[in-house]
Amino acid sequence: MALAKGFVKLKRWIAVLLVLAAVVAGGFMGIVQQFASHPMQLPADGTTVIIEPGDHFGTVLAKLRAAGIDQGNDLQWKVLATTMRVASRLQAGEYLLSGPITPRDLLLKLARGDVVRYRFTIIEGRNFRELRAALAKDSDLRHDLPQLGDAEVMAALSRDGQSPEGRFLPETYQYRRGISDIEILRMAMQAMDAVLAKSWESRAPDLPLASPEELLTLASIVEKETGNAEERPQIAGVFVHRLKLGMRLQTDPTVIYGMGSAYAGNIRKQDLETDTPYNTYTRAGLPPTPITMPGSAAIAAAAHPALGSALYFVARGDGSGRHVFAASYAEHSANINKYQLKR
Repeated sequence: MALAKGFVKLKRWIAVLLVLAAVVAGGFMGIVQQFASHPMQLPADGTTVIIEPGDHFGTVLAKLRAAGIDQGNDLQWKVLATTMRVASRLQAGEYLLSGPITPRDLLLKLARGDVVRYRFTIIEGRNFRELRAALAKDSDLRHDLPQLGDAEVMAALSRDGQSPEGRFLPETYQYRRGISDIEILRMAMQAMDAVLAKSWESRAPDLPLASPEELLTLASIVEKETGNAEERPQIAGVFVHRLKLGMRLQTDPTVIYGMGSAYAGNIRKQDLETDTPYNTYTRAGLPPTPITMPGSAAIAAAAHPALGSALYFVARGDGSGRHVFAASYAEHSANINKYQLKR
């Protein structure tokens, strides 16, 4: 009987302790929730935190403390992260934290991976050598390219045997700090693939081009011949007209590209007469590869050239970047005399 009474008292004490524990836990969780929703004041220009791959929650919390976040104690942060189910889902990267921001919103930001985004712009008309040099100057990238030759770069991009020239679309690309320069090239290559495929699919009928690669090569010449957007279809039309007639393209930018480092800023008669695979004065047809990275507008112009009778063009030489077009060599010679020789 006494044993039964003692057991009843024990059960009562256990119930009381459970109630007290629930009250304490509830009170603590109330404190955590209040902490979670209270905005933290951060420096006006923000503070930066870098989370490395493999950082556990304790390491991340220590970095937040080092960045000046002193609100709450470690237990509150750990309980909050656990209840939000984000403690093991914080993503690596560089974060700019600016206030006011609540602890809950901060953890959500880290879990979503709302990292600082950097930008790298590929400029129309640059060649691959110039692109590599620009990538090398970007201090926010991881640099893997310097150890690789051009052929090795294309192999790393799963394009073994393909020339890198012209394969990367001039655009602005966003990236996270610390990604490889090769990944920038991969993004630009995939973007070029998409633009080129679309342009080839919708190209004008009867173009004297056998493949998307030839379209890209023609577009690269158009890109180098004029920076005037309105003229690109006309320039493309001249080259398409010449290709159809079997005339040589006779375009200086291909000669300059073929000269490589020998080009010193001026093109001479002997340069036009010196044969290289890219000399369109000595060789018929398109050069073997693109000579630069054409933008979307130049590719569109090459896919939809302005049809007409023009076979020649000469720069006006007035700083406008525009050209004068001619259907005959006699007319072209007169234009040269008017717009070039007299100047």
